[in-house]
Amino acid sequence: MWRKLFGGDAEHKPASSKEPASPGLSVPQNMLPRHIAIVMDGNGRWATAKGSSRSAGHEAGARTLKRIVRAASDMGIEVLTVYAFSTENWKRPHRE
Repeated sequence: MWRKLFGGDAEHKPASSKEPASPGLSVPQNMLPRHIAIVMDGNGRWATAKGSSRSAGHEAGARTLKRIVRAASDMGIEVLTVYAFSTENWKRPHRE
């Protein structure tokens, strides 16, 4: 379901309360949550596993987050909370 919502570049349009919120998603608009929380974790590990730099993973995570923010807004999600930085991040190299 995640890929159906955010995997492609298809534009999302707000749905009426009786229509599905997104193509391929059978949940009516009025049944979607009002608040979604996202914990961004593992972008660096994902990139390393694919042979890329950790910074490339962070950039990919940021691009994905932008798509999610747009889609959530288009689907009528009222609140989106993103936890993207912790005090542990201060210990990373400056370039990362």
